[in-house]
Amino acid sequence: MKEELNLPVRLLMGPGPSDVHPSVLKAMATPLLGHLDPKFLELMNDTMDLLRMVFETKNDMTMSMPGTGSSGMETIFVNLLEPGDKAIVCVNGVFGGRMADVAERCGAEVVKVEAPWGEIIPPEKVKEAIDANKDAKVVAIVHAETSTGVMQPLEEISKLVKANGSLLLVDAVTSLGGAHVNVDKLGIDAVYSGTQKCLSIPPGLAPVSFSDRAVEVLDNRKKKVQSWYLDLTMIRNYWGGERAYHHTAPISMVYALREGLRLIEKEGLDNTVDRHFRNGRALQAGLQAMGMKLVVEKEEERLPMLTSVMIPEGVNDGEVRSKLLNQYDIEIGGGLGDLKGKAWRIGLMGHSCSEKNVMTVLAALENLLTEGGCKVDRGAGLKAAADYLK
Repeated sequence: MKEELNLPVRLLMGPGPSDVHPSVLKAMATPLLGHLDPKFLELMNDTMDLLRMVFETKNDMTMSMPGTGSSGMETIFVNLLEPGDKAIVCVNGVFGGRMADVAERCGAEVVKVEAPWGEIIPPEKVKEAIDANKDAKVVAIVHAETSTGVMQPLEEISKLVKANGSLLLVDAVTSLGGAHVNVDKLGIDAVYSGTQKCLSIPPGLAPVSFSDRAVEVLDNRKKKVQSWYLDLTMIRNYWGGERAYHHTAPISMVYALREGLRLIEKEGLDNTVDRHFRNGRALQAGLQAMGMKLVVEKEEERLPMLTSVMIPEGVNDGEVRSKLLNQYDIEIGGGLGDLKGKAWRIGLMGHSCSEKNVMTVLAALENLLTEGGCKVDRGAGLKAAADYLK
């Protein structure tokens, strides 16, 4: 007979999932209601209001899709693209590449705008692509590229997309709750995220929001949405309107989503964003003081909630991460794609984002690197982080 679960408690400081807030875990233990119970429908209304708050939008079609952030990505592409449509997709990391892949699977003609890993997509490159493809239906871009740690400015690109009449699609999986997404201010037409990053919730839901322009495109499709499960023409009737049955909602996860969003409302979105930026920049200052090089060179282009740092020469990637996990119960992430084996990804997201965790991971890394013969100015990292946090 299998024994009851007895797992170690880890400090989750990788690219996700992040630590879950205790009140979110408590909410998930709440007894189930039926997915059409009037009280659950009220809770869904609360959740939509809270999602609008964190997305910073008044979009009516704002809800959560079942599945992780990748489900949100598929949702916006399968609902807005039809075979033969043209899609400009910006690629400067793994997740931009995934957007391009999904768009191609929808039958779209994909035009890629590429930039080196660790750099932003220059607006002038987007302009060149739009000028050469005026008939592009959508322009898609990642706000927070988790594979590299790049924070993509969206203001100029948004203006270019709007001037052409295309739809702007944005991946905000890592940024939502840790940075301002500003959906209405930027004129984002479709955006998706995930619960396991800065919202302090387990993986399992994908918040999405669609502008009126995007809804109009959805309403005027020539063909049915290729995915029955992610078809918003039906799902929106469950989240609003007639409350028609489509699928059995992941009820406990919706409880968790409402609670995680409520915590952000209680802290204040501006304060939540400030906490992520403050702790993220402190971590980055500490890593640099230890003599480590960050993947993203320009500070203003770095994510605060996810830092990619180059592994020092001669240091074994897997060995250090294994020791962090087994000796210190700290999880950090390895590199993806071009950065596999070359970089670590350290997350400070949601409930994991605290001054205590900044100091804990810096101290642990200093010890392990020193033990491994790497030259580190002992105490320099902790001092630099502390000085930043003063």
